[in-house]
Amino acid sequence: MNIVLLEPEIPSNTGNIGRTCAAVGAVLHLIEPLGFRLNEKAIKRSGLDYWDKLDVRRYTDTADFYEKNPAALKCIYMATTKAQKIYCDVKFNPDDYIMFGKESAGIPEEMLVQNRQGCIRIPMWGDIRSLNLSNSVSIILYEALRQNNFKNMATKGDLHRLDWNNQV
Repeated sequence: MNIVLLEPEIPSNTGNIGRTCAAVGAVLHLIEPLGFRLNEKAIKRSGLDYWDKLDVRRYTDTADFYEKNPAALKCIYMATTKAQKIYCDVKFNPDDYIMFGKESAGIPEEMLVQNRQGCIRIPMWGDIRSLNLSNSVSIILYEALRQNNFKNMATKGDLHRLDWNNQV
């Protein structure tokens, strides 16, 4: 999977998203301008010691991103509160791209109308404007991974001190 952040502003959100991407083997694409430096403490604190395990790529703008990732033109979903369908209504493929906009404004409407069929939303109750960006990425990314049977991911864990079968 490919997670695309368009002009991210909050370093701790980006750190959390980076950690999530590292944990699932997703590529993190960052489209500038960034509202922070990648070496800031807030990113490292949120991403813990996983940042070096992350495949992170930077682009000067959306044109640079699409030039270097032409497949994204055919298989990109755009997460937005303005979408007409929910994220569970689409079939994600392993190489799809999922774009999220900046925290303060989302994805520009000009981009959304050019990709109407690829716009997806997370249902919310009442007049809540939006969820936290890193939470939104996790919700949609894990649905995409679930639809692809968590390919290449550990789906079972082991206890550290005890055994599941021979409890002490």
